[in-house]
Amino acid sequence: MWATKQLPGLKNLTYSERLQKLKLPSLNFRRVRGDMIELYKILNGKYDKEAAQFVKLWKDMTTRTGVRGNSLKIFPQRARTELRRNAFALRVVKTWNTLPEIIVTSPTTNTFKNRLDKYWKNQTMMYEDYKSPITGSGEDLDIETDEEEL
Repeated sequence: MWATKQLPGLKNLTYSERLQKLKLPSLNFRRVRGDMIELYKILNGKYDKEAAQFVKLWKDMTTRTGVRGNSLKIFPQRARTELRRNAFALRVVKTWNTLPEIIVTSPTTNTFKNRLDKYWKNQTMMYEDYKSPITGSGEDLDIETDEEEL
């Protein structure tokens, strides 16, 4: 981010240090967060039903019960090429499947965003370079203190 170097006192800091100082999330973090929000919208019928055909849920793909994770766990599809591996329907699987039930079953998009942000607030990927992973661990969520943002 060239613009952040122009601010007083930030010129000699690394990209990650500037982001932390300014409390700005990294581009990759914003991309992953955006993917999770879009997937939530797809699974909750906010888009045309055609969009949901690219994402397969575990419960629809197997008769097995007791699958670990959330009730909207995504079935990982196979990819033979790198191009396919980076397609939306495949790149979101691992991260989505680590989210707790309380987040993926949020009643509204804004509640989903708030819970996701609270859960991920201490992720190293928030300020680090693009290679930092989302660990799947986060803050404990308290439904009683959920606030709906407009």
